[in-house]
Amino acid sequence: MINYFLVIVGSAIGGGLRYWLSNAVYKYLPVTFPYGTLAVNIIGSFILGLIIFIFDEKELINNQLKIFLTIGFCGGFTTFSTFSLETFNLLRDSQYLFAALNIILNLLVCIAGVFVAYIFSKII
Repeated sequence: MINYFLVIVGSAIGGGLRYWLSNAVYKYLPVTFPYGTLAVNIIGSFILGLIIFIFDEKELINNQLKIFLTIGFCGGFTTFSTFSLETFNLLRDSQYLFAALNIILNLLVCIAGVFVAYIFSKII
């Protein structure tokens, strides 16, 4: 039962931070492209990579903290469902270049974020 509570609290924190960060991005970048979601997905992928490759693999955190941080916080923070809806909306609005760019950047750069976290974990 405690694990459910950890996921709920982590998700609330992650979701709140996601809302703040994705809005903050639009103070600097135009709303014509979902930069906020992209930023959240890149940062969330990197954070998840750090948690797994540094803290979990080196057994620096217990299972409950891992659940809180990965399923809870990162699950609430990252926005794959939002990414999917925004991509669909771009396609629906015949913004094919932006839709393709959104898919490529979110997938490749987020995987790169996990890879960079993995490399980072090996050098510290």
